[in-house]
Amino acid sequence: MSTSMTSNSSALSGIRVIDMSRVFAAPVGAQILGDLGADVIKIERPGIGDDGRGYGFSSVPGKDGIETRHSSFFTVSNRNKRSITLNHAKPEGQEILRKLVATADVLIENYKVGDLKRFGLDYDSLSTINPRLIYCSVTGFGQTGPMAALPGYDGLFQATGGMMAVTGIPDGQPGAGPLKTGPSLVDYMTGHNTALAIMGALMYRHRTGEGQYIDIALLDSSVAMVSHIMQDYLISGEAPPRLGNGGNGGGPADLIHCKDGIVYLTAGTDEHYRRLTVLMNQPELNDDPRFNTNFKRGKTHRAELMDIINAWSRQFPVAEMIARLDEAGIPSARYNTLPDVWKEPQVQHRKLRARTPHAYAAAGYVDLIASPLAQMSKSPATIRSAPPMLGEHTREVLAELGYDDARIAELQNLKVI
Repeated sequence: MSTSMTSNSSALSGIRVIDMSRVFAAPVGAQILGDLGADVIKIERPGIGDDGRGYGFSSVPGKDGIETRHSSFFTVSNRNKRSITLNHAKPEGQEILRKLVATADVLIENYKVGDLKRFGLDYDSLSTINPRLIYCSVTGFGQTGPMAALPGYDGLFQATGGMMAVTGIPDGQPGAGPLKTGPSLVDYMTGHNTALAIMGALMYRHRTGEGQYIDIALLDSSVAMVSHIMQDYLISGEAPPRLGNGGNGGGPADLIHCKDGIVYLTAGTDEHYRRLTVLMNQPELNDDPRFNTNFKRGKTHRAELMDIINAWSRQFPVAEMIARLDEAGIPSARYNTLPDVWKEPQVQHRKLRARTPHAYAAAGYVDLIASPLAQMSKSPATIRSAPPMLGEHTREVLAELGYDDARIAELQNLKVI
């Protein structure tokens, strides 16, 4: 293992992960393990690499004419990894993978159901080499069932799993209809579920000595993500309406408009609402029969109440509105554009923008988004390396497996690496 890629203080120091995944969901899961200190070896196709290298609208500029192929998708999900190129369709490539498996704790893949079995790289085959192996497959619909063979991407599951049904402008208002969320949230949550399942399997192995197979599906994550809104349906039998920017737990909770910008207000408890009516100099609204319960404020008379609040809030600039709400103890937040996020004092205090050295970037570094797990007191998640160039660590990893320069050159000629 490269000493630059791990630390004894890391939670997963000494854990080796083979990352055979592409695009976004599964790579996020592997990256979380890398952030926590695992040695993650990313397997990519020679000359092509992870499909995610070409996704997104921006790419890290390279120095001296180098094409980094570090798209936004790839850059946000592949730090703390070592990249090797390997053609697993060739027997020599399969041999290398089996040698890696013998040294590994975890293998993550997101190929079509049954695809790797053709090459003897499925769990049943590889667990005979390493019975302690934790093998995690990430697919759209899972390993079994009538749709298991179908491909799947984030937007499909936002539509299928109910996320779009509860996201968007309410019926009867301009622009009404279901909406996909901006970020690929199903992919992102599936990546976190992947890492969580693997860490659970590592704990189980610690107790029993046994590895296991994990079947992670984007569909499962997409349904679970609808969370309390889906639970509301299961309890009541009634599908809750889309609420636009409104909160789902009560009201008032929504964007309010000020002289020079927008604020998000959450006054969903009875006490917060009472304080708001006092702040507005309209205490009579607290006992108004239209608004005297959370249900009425958040659902049946939501639009009326928000019109009243907006008529009041438009008198003040954002800074004054935030100050007034803070003083009254009413939760609120400034609406930020993406550039504004990085100006927030608390974002800066938490060091959420992580400037990371990048040997091939024109600037000599790349700004990454810090791990939300970085505040652990004993074993925090860390960023130790920028996402790798395609095949950057092939020679290094093969040398660790005992391949000499002559054999590595031969494998190159055979287009195995």
